[in-house]
Amino acid sequence: MEDDSRPLLSSEQTTESYSHRGSTDSLDVKAKRPFHVEPRNIVDDDPQERVSAEAAILNSRVHYYSRLTGSSDRLLSPPNHVIPRPEEIYIYSPLGTAFKVTGSDPSSKNPSIITIFAIWNTMMGTSILSIPWGIKQAGFTLGILILIFVGLLMLYCCYVVLKSPKAIPYVDTCDWEFPDVCRYYFGKFGQWSSLFFSMVSLIGAMVVYWVLMSNFLFNTGQFIYNYAHNVNMSDSQFGTNGSDRVICPYPNTDTGGNDTTTTIFSSSGNDTSNSSSFERWWSKTNTIPFYLIILLLPLLCFRSASFFARFTFLGTISVLYLIVLVTIKAVRLGFHLEFHWIDTTEFYVPEFRLLFPQLTGVLTLAFFIHNCIITLMKSNKNQENNVRDLSVAYLLVGLTYLYVGVLIFATFPSPPLFKDCIEPNFLDNFPSSDVMVFVARTFLLFQMITVYPLLGYLVRVQMMGQIFGNHYPSFLHVLSLNLLIVAAGVLMAKFYPNIGSIIRFSGATCGLALVFVFPALVHMISLQRQGMLHWPSALFHSFLIVLGLANLLAQFFM
Repeated sequence: MEDDSRPLLSSEQTTESYSHRGSTDSLDVKAKRPFHVEPRNIVDDDPQERVSAEAAILNSRVHYYSRLTGSSDRLLSPPNHVIPRPEEIYIYSPLGTAFKVTGSDPSSKNPSIITIFAIWNTMMGTSILSIPWGIKQAGFTLGILILIFVGLLMLYCCYVVLKSPKAIPYVDTCDWEFPDVCRYYFGKFGQWSSLFFSMVSLIGAMVVYWVLMSNFLFNTGQFIYNYAHNVNMSDSQFGTNGSDRVICPYPNTDTGGNDTTTTIFSSSGNDTSNSSSFERWWSKTNTIPFYLIILLLPLLCFRSASFFARFTFLGTISVLYLIVLVTIKAVRLGFHLEFHWIDTTEFYVPEFRLLFPQLTGVLTLAFFIHNCIITLMKSNKNQENNVRDLSVAYLLVGLTYLYVGVLIFATFPSPPLFKDCIEPNFLDNFPSSDVMVFVARTFLLFQMITVYPLLGYLVRVQMMGQIFGNHYPSFLHVLSLNLLIVAAGVLMAKFYPNIGSIIRFSGATCGLALVFVFPALVHMISLQRQGMLHWPSALFHSFLIVLGLANLLAQFFM
């Protein structure tokens, strides 16, 4: 009777023939074992194909071979003629449907240089426009030190996130993301809380995009109107003279204040009769945010976002053009620096200011890539270089932020303007008539119009997939979600269009969980289960949690 329970072939038999055959297989041994994917985890926009009789027979054959030997034995893997080619593999679902799987061809892996610039391009976003403002809020010297410190801190936390799936024993985590790791350690609480904070970062970015798109569309229209009607607005704006004008849109701002756009008015604020009609229908806060609804709400309702993904290269072009723009402006304006360590003067801010948490909040979002770093690194050809490539990517991002932030702050013409005039969007410090800045705004506007539906698609897939098990349950569900997202953007663009404050609050909120708390807790729990947790490590990672909490709380007192 005992023989009946034994597998047909024992693992003690020789595996020589198996090893020779495995060396010529086009698929990994793991890939030959039958597997099952829950329907709610399958996201595909292609029509579902019914499983044919041939596919059903193939599935039965694979199951048959898997039962010939014990689950831990690898002697009898399915032969080559049973396993289809990689491009013909489908995930078989008990619901009677099949979903095609993209083969993991090693030739599709990216070299290190491509991976590094992919991380750089992903991390470079709207935060770069607020870095000079953040340095101004913290003080020039303290701002540079904080930027370096936060960059190193975010790099370490990102490293912890990257290695977290590999620290889980006896579980195949090759397809896991960080929310899956949180679910493993913290159960449903970890799953839903990581989803919530991921939504905070995505929706916060969408709100910032709406505010910026309203700004760029307004200034673009203003430039075209002024050029067509030969209108010169230089006399109505407080700023410098010359061909490279720099303006202070809100010259009455309190030098210690944090919200430089609480009162909004058009940069062409003349009450002349020939422009009053245009200003009434082309207002940065009263009309432009609503005009964008007509364009962007239908795009958000697209079932697939693959069309917009083709334009992601515009982000790289926009950032490179901004760097060129900043360089040219710096050469033409020259440096204007004086060092006053504590006291505020008429034209300069002190080197150390108590408003520095505003910069830490902005930087938390500026260096944030923790929710997708595992996915980005999977495409790296040399996995052993992941840590090195991640470090180089963070170095490039930090240098880019330093370059833009330091140059804008240092070349801001003081006097006659005072440094506290630097806006949360530094492009606002240049008049709408500036041709180079007009090109930058046009580039950024078109880029954001294409990226905004992608962000909405990510929000929809994560939220609808978790709640309904389907990323497109119905048009009504999707429309309701999109209306809420658009309403948040319109309200902020109309009543509080300060991207610096929006970025710092959303960055500090999502960073609390996805940058500081969860990575630190996951790391400590993993070490504790291995019996390798010592008090210096526990103290340091507990300090990270305290830093994340302090970063969030400080935003409410600035």
